[in-house]
Amino acid sequence: MKWQLYPQERALRSELATSLCISEVTAQVLVNRGITDEKEARRFLTPSLQQLHDPFLLQDMDKAVTRIVSAIKNKEHISIYGDYDADGSTSTALLVRFFRMIGVAAGFFIPNRIVDGYGMNMHGIDVLNERGTKLIITVDNGINAVDEVAYASSLGMDVIVTDHHEPNKEIPKCVAVINPKRRDSKFPFKELAGVGVAFNLLMALRQKLREACLFAEGAEPRLRDLLDIVAIGTVADVVPLIDENRIFVKFGLEEIKKSSNRGIAALKLISGLEPQHINATTIAFRLAPRINAAGRIGDENLGTKLLITEDPEEAGDIAQTLQDLNSKRQSIEAGILKEANEILKSDQMYDSHLGLTLAKEGWHIGVLGIVANRVADEHKKPAVIITITDGVGRGSVRSVGNYNILAVLKQCSGCLKAYGGHDFAGGVTIDADKIDEFRELFNSIVSRELKEDERDDVIMVDVEVETDHVSGGLIEELELLEPFGEGNPEPTFSLREMKVKDSRVIKEKHLKLKFSDNMIILDAIGFGMGHHEVVANDILDVAFIPQMDTWRGNGAIQLKLRDLKQI
Repeated sequence: MKWQLYPQERALRSELATSLCISEVTAQVLVNRGITDEKEARRFLTPSLQQLHDPFLLQDMDKAVTRIVSAIKNKEHISIYGDYDADGSTSTALLVRFFRMIGVAAGFFIPNRIVDGYGMNMHGIDVLNERGTKLIITVDNGINAVDEVAYASSLGMDVIVTDHHEPNKEIPKCVAVINPKRRDSKFPFKELAGVGVAFNLLMALRQKLREACLFAEGAEPRLRDLLDIVAIGTVADVVPLIDENRIFVKFGLEEIKKSSNRGIAALKLISGLEPQHINATTIAFRLAPRINAAGRIGDENLGTKLLITEDPEEAGDIAQTLQDLNSKRQSIEAGILKEANEILKSDQMYDSHLGLTLAKEGWHIGVLGIVANRVADEHKKPAVIITITDGVGRGSVRSVGNYNILAVLKQCSGCLKAYGGHDFAGGVTIDADKIDEFRELFNSIVSRELKEDERDDVIMVDVEVETDHVSGGLIEELELLEPFGEGNPEPTFSLREMKVKDSRVIKEKHLKLKFSDNMIILDAIGFGMGHHEVVANDILDVAFIPQMDTWRGNGAIQLKLRDLKQI
């Protein structure tokens, strides 16, 4: 693993530190995040809901809310067309809860991952038509559903598309298409999750309803109460936690800690989460995977149902089901990963392949993305994991480093029935008899383009510090930079030539160290790093994240190790 130190802007960080009354270490972290002037830094350190952009800057927003207001006035049936992942489930729940708050009973439809696949499809549209739907609002999908939207229109249903995925050249012809990534969009922030786009719709809709005097006195909904749902979907979709996303998650975390949403309260309980431990990381690794488990291997409606129920007993039952499904998902994932690694070991062909393609009948499609990510991470090679059913393969693709895997799939398009995704992750559909051809072409392109040093994981070190810099005061300053996540990673520092005072392995896999340096004693924990052979008096360079050891309740400073190098 390589360490790369950010350029150290000493004059700039000194100026920021003085103007903001913070340490130069924290000021350097801000500079590393692209925040270089006092005004921008103050906005970042003290985010507020007033900093959210005008939702009417989103193209077609006025058309969308005008049509929704008309539907409400005329008591037309409104249905939300969602998606089966956490972003789609939270987006759907967000709109359903809002409509309930204003006395409108909106329905919803979530496609089944295996039967329907991603996005709008004719079957789902038929279901909504049979329910008497007059207005469909898509969330987290629909931007490229040109034929499907046309079909809905032919059945007499109006459609409003809200999405955040990249649009093709042709967008659906419907009432409104709301997407910050539209080529004609004037919205200043492009990286919203689907749930963030949906929340902007609600901000605009509430304003329109207020202007139309459709709220009874004192009945105007408080949108801040819904930010817990927005925070979960935003973190789960791994969008950059900057600009509006940062604001949504910052204030959404406060709502999650309050547990006013019955479903979220039940999910926290089943996940063993205490309020003091709730942050973006625990959303990503404790809450979101349980919501996602429903769409991966269970009932795709459960995530949304959990987030909209007002019945504590129902919430507890759904949370327990999601807990069980998540455990099952982990077991299925482990089994497929084991089989995939056995194939890689048994076939020498893969030793020389930089691009890995593995295919087998019977692998569960719901976990292929996770397995592809694990294979790519473990072997430092882009990976395609395909399951075959009735002569057709469907698979997930994951990259390594900053290698653009979508560009590779484009070059392989002649072998594929369909493909799509983002720069570093995607999905493919392929005829089974084309898999061998694809495997060779995929590998040849990756082997030609991917450089050896691009496969290595890189730890970006914010500042090389001295032991006396690592203090409770520094940790308090760094907390102002939360929430951490994509686009705003936890600050990482390095200490050089640290002498080990004590070393032990706990729970057979975690490395527990104690360092001594000039009368300063520092504890450190390396999760999953028990394989490192470290003994007392060893001298180490360490890359770490400083934190308070709140789990033990004593408030001691602890270094969360990211890597170590023996001198």
